[in-house]
Amino acid sequence: MSGRLDGTVALVTGASSGIGEATARALAGHGAAVALVARRQDRLEKLADGIRGEGGTALVVAADITDREQAAAAVERAVAGLGRLDTVVNNAGLMLIGPVADAPAGEWERMIDVNVQGLLHVTRAALPHLLAAAENGPRRVADLVNISSTAGRVARPGTAVYNLTKFGVNAFTEALRQEVMTKRVRVSVVEPGTVNTELSSHVREGIREAIRGQVEGMEMLHPEDIADAVAYIVTRDRRVAVNEMLVRAAEQTW
Repeated sequence: MSGRLDGTVALVTGASSGIGEATARALAGHGAAVALVARRQDRLEKLADGIRGEGGTALVVAADITDREQAAAAVERAVAGLGRLDTVVNNAGLMLIGPVADAPAGEWERMIDVNVQGLLHVTRAALPHLLAAAENGPRRVADLVNISSTAGRVARPGTAVYNLTKFGVNAFTEALRQEVMTKRVRVSVVEPGTVNTELSSHVREGIREAIRGQVEGMEMLHPEDIADAVAYIVTRDRRVAVNEMLVRAAEQTW
């Protein structure tokens, strides 16, 4: 493989399925060596085999990023195994939606742990390596891409705590962008609309059916559509920073 990311290393969280898996494939297709981070090692191994089979380089890093020590260790394993770190895609996420009044508190805690704390743990551990890559790397630029959601822009009934996490991701992304932009670490956010992934399968019965009814007849996005957006951001020349990208299904109004 060859491409604009030759000689660089990317780390993708939530790489065992959906957007994360598609993004890892896309970045490998552009020439990056890819560290695959998620809890489900069997799925990561299968993805790594596929990337290697197409001539790419992949490293499996099984970790639960909601644990700060595991997240930090995952970043260090990626750097030790692949030699550097130029790109991080914070993709791991959880969507457990439903009305506030009858929501199990455990669902809220799980979403905050994954969508907010996990992202923060990985970012904290990765940032020194990204700053070093921007200064000394082959492209003299580094990228941190956070996967948010349209729920980070539009609050709706039944998604309050999910909105909380994604609005938070958007705000954190923008503030960090301003902190490191002069050092050529580009910090970007991608806000997907309705994507055909397993994300909605994690919600409770009843709510799951309501979601299906809401998107019935809609041609949903594919994970590869979001992977394309991420790849576009990180393959730009160092003079170009794409701060934010909103990608909705063509028929989606929210």
